[in-house]
Formats: sequence, C-alpha cells, structure tokens
Amino acid sequence: MSIPYYQIDTFTNRLFAGNPAGVCLLAQWLPDRVLQSIAAENNLAETAFVVQRETSFDLRWFTPSLEMDLCGHATLAPAHVIFRHLGYQNPVVRFQTLSGELTVTRHEDLLTLDFPARPALECPTPVQLEQGLGIAPSYTAKSRDYLAVFDSERIVRELRPDMMALMQLDSLGVIVTAPGSDCDFVSRFFAPRAGVPEDPVTGSAHCTLIPYWAQRLGRTSLRALQISERGGELFCEHRNDRVGIAGRAVT
Repeated sequence: MSIPYYQIDTFTNRLFAGNPAGVCLLAQWLPDRVLQSIAAENNLAETAFVVQRETSFDLRWFTPSLEMDLCGHATLAPAHVIFRHLGYQNPVVRFQTLSGELTVTRHEDLLTLDFPARPALECPTPVQLEQGLGIAPSYTAKSRDYLAVFDSERIVRELRPDMMALMQLDSLGVIVTAPGSDCDFVSRFFAPRAGVPEDPVTGSAHCTLIPYWAQRLGRTSLRALQISERGGELFCEHRNDRVGIAGRAVT
C-alpha cells in the first residue's frame, strides 16, 4: 500500500517555522491502531488523515499517543494540500470531524478556519498548575484546557514548565497568554498528556483565547503570535459561538 504523504508548516509563510503537520491521503479508513502507529512514526505534534467523499472530506487527527477531538494546524495543513496539490477549485473545503463540520476558506494565500468557540470559565488556580508553571497566573479559567493569563509577554516567554506537574492536571493541556508587545496577544501551549510537551502553534487553543481577548480588548478582530521557539502568526476573529482563525502554510 502506498499512502501519499505531505509535511506542511502551518501558520507561517516560511519553511522551518510555524507548526509542522503530517497529512496522509487515504482511499479508505485504516484500522485505528495503524493510524496511531503512523502518527507515532511521524512523531509530529499531529498527523492528519483525510478521506475524500463526494462533497466533503473526512478528517481525523492523531498525536504520537492519542486521537484528538479538535486541531487547528492539522486542519489548515490538509486544506493547504487540497487547495495547492490536489487542484481543488472551490474556495471552501468542508471537513467532517469529531467536532462536527469544519470549513476552511481560501483568500489568496490566507486560509481561514471556522471553528467552534470554547470560552473558558474562571476557576481557582490548581496547585499543580502553579507548580508546573513556576509562577501563579493573574487569572485562571478552564475549558478543554486550562487558561493561565499573565501580565506581560516577558513572563510567558521565560516560562520553563515542569511537565510532570502539568501532567497531573485534569485537562488536555495548558494555554498561557499575555498582552503582546507588537500584537494583540501572545500565547504558548503545553500538552504533555497528549505527548506534546510544547506545541509550536495551536489553532484549537485559540478557540479559547479569542473569546477571552475579544471581550477583554473590546474588539472582534485580533492579531496573535504564538511565541514558541518556531513561532507562528494567527489572524483571529470572534464570531459569537464560532471563531475565525486564519494563517498561511508552506509545503
């Protein structure tokens, strides 16, 4: 069996930056254990598996250790492959996923994800969160992930988390964020429980970040930077119960 495979750097306009995702184009679904083994072999934050249907595409996401319910950069990556390498002419590609139908719209070289918003609810700061980050956030909330808000970009940049402590939390991952010095907000994302100590750029985290910052800043359009070592740029829009997350991608 030969499986077409692409590696895409997402939320960036240059190679070796942003978040790399693998994209496997399948004629039909393989057993889950095979998909998981391929993702582990690729050893990227996520591998996207795509099966084309008549009017849409089925899409699933696997980290090296588990299947995800939602992933932004590994939705942007297969959309890029479909538009650029499969010659798809429709300006909108539709994916059927564990999180329902997700669309990606193309406008020149910018691809916009339409995702469900995941607002976080304020909560007490768990001991393991403060221990894991080494500093108490000024505000803590939770959706799928914990959201830890700090007062400055410098604090977020200098965090050196204790991954063993973060693994004790009752969440998939931890989003840390602060106001940006040359953008609206910055973030980093840690998900050691999913086999991803730090994710370079995390679309799904922005389903939580966008509602928070839109309310805090009083604006619906925002520019964000994820300040991991590879870095990434995201153009964000708050759409009530949905969010728009736009970025570029490079094969």
